[in-house]
Order: sequence, then C-alpha cells, then structure tokens
Amino acid sequence: MQKKRLRDPEAHRAAILQAARGAFAELGYAKATIREIARRAGVTHGLVMRHFGSKETLFVAAVPGPKPVDDIEPGTPETLPERMAKAYVTRMEHPANDDPFLVLIRSAASGDRAAEDLFATMRRPIHSAYGPVVDGQDAEGRIDLMGALLIGVTFNRYLLKSGALAEMPSDVLIGHLARTLRAILFE
Repeated sequence: MQKKRLRDPEAHRAAILQAARGAFAELGYAKATIREIARRAGVTHGLVMRHFGSKETLFVAAVPGPKPVDDIEPGTPETLPERMAKAYVTRMEHPANDDPFLVLIRSAASGDRAAEDLFATMRRPIHSAYGPVVDGQDAEGRIDLMGALLIGVTFNRYLLKSGALAEMPSDVLIGHLARTLRAILFE
C-alpha cells in the first residue's frame, strides 16, 4: 500500500522559511541555492518556487527586516535616535544568525554581485519605515546614510569583532549611535 502524501501548505511554508533562514545565514545569499533550501526543508525545488517565486522573494520572507519606527518602542519624535540606537544594539547583541545585516555584509564582503540585489530589496522597507520621520530635500540620502552607518557598525563590531568598537560597552555604543543618528535625522 502506498503512503498517502500529506498536503499541508502552511507546514511546508514554515519548513521552507526555517531552512532558508539557516541556509542564508550559513552560506550567504549567493551560495544558498533554492535546491539546497528545498533539501533542508524536505520539499521539492518546485514547491519552494510555487510558494515564493524567486530567491529574492524567499529571502525577504525568511529574514526579518527593519521594524517600522512606531514598533521600535513608544516615545516622542525627540527620543527617536535613542530608541533606534537601543533597538539596533539590542537586536545585534542577541542576534539570530539570520539577521539581514549579517547576511548582506557576508555576501557583499565576498564580492557577491547578488549583494547589490539583496541591498536594493532591503533598502525599500527601510525607506518605508523611516521615510515618514525624515523630511527635507535630502531625506532619501540621509536614510541611506543611516543605513550605511549601521551596516558599518555591524561589519566592524559583529562580524570582524576586533578593535575599540568591538570592545566598547553596549551602553556607550548606544550613546554614540544616538548622537550620530540625531544628527542624520534632524539636521
């Protein structure tokens, strides 16, 4: 008697997302193939594509992105830089290995051209999240500057893990980031 296949789209989707998070974190964006993700999830390549359509779409679904400003921690616009700095450091001090900053930086550092697409994909929700708070003619550039600052800190402190920035106490880092973010956001 043949074993009846169970059809459980939500369970398959959850398994694919979990496998994708692990593969992207471990292998980087370029080396994490759809076939490898399917193998880890115990499903077919076609099922992954049916659920997500592309590797980029799968990445965006699998890896958590930036939180909207209102979801960081309640507060006034004046305290936003401090709340952003605290949320970033807290997230990075206790990261899941699949944090999008880490995946992006690993991919870019390896000379992976796919990192450009990945960055563009991640940039859209960052602009959506912070666009309502940052105003002025150069708002888009300042939001990119904010992202570049955090990517640089991520690379130095959380990937290279060396030097004064890596050894800096978290509360001191939060203070420095808050002052810098304040200058970028409210100049």
